[in-house]
Amino acid sequence: MHLANRALYRGRQFFGSVRPHVDAAERAKAFELLTDGQRELFSSMTPRDQQHCLAVYRKLRDEGHDDQDLLVAALLHDAGKGEIALWHRVAFVMLDAAPPSLLDRLTRAGDSSHWREALYRCRNHAELGAALAKQAGSSEQVVHLIREEDHDDAQFAALRSADEAL
Repeated sequence: MHLANRALYRGRQFFGSVRPHVDAAERAKAFELLTDGQRELFSSMTPRDQQHCLAVYRKLRDEGHDDQDLLVAALLHDAGKGEIALWHRVAFVMLDAAPPSLLDRLTRAGDSSHWREALYRCRNHAELGAALAKQAGSSEQVVHLIREEDHDDAQFAALRSADEAL
């Protein structure tokens, strides 16, 4: 993604997450696709992440995508982030632009009350979210899409494109 486009994308993300709003009707419609375990997983996300995942889901639907696995992955793709404060996200975005070795030194798993754990979850949310989706009873394709494994997959490309547009 071009640097200016990336800055605009991150700016939209930031301002959209300052006051998140989850539309109850849209959430109810999306919940029709989800199992009980997946609903619990979606509900465990912050309102900010729920809002974003619903927007990705809506964009895919608006583009004509109707594959259930793709739409479920859209609704759950950020579940691995857990409880992350807005400042953690901002710090991660800034640090992610630095050499990778800096984030390697700053991230740390295992201390859920510590900012280093939050950075770890930001950096590894795809793998963490895939594991949570699997525990929630999601199909292997949903897990695969959330894990971001196959960059040549058309469904993955659609998910990534929708995610990066919002």
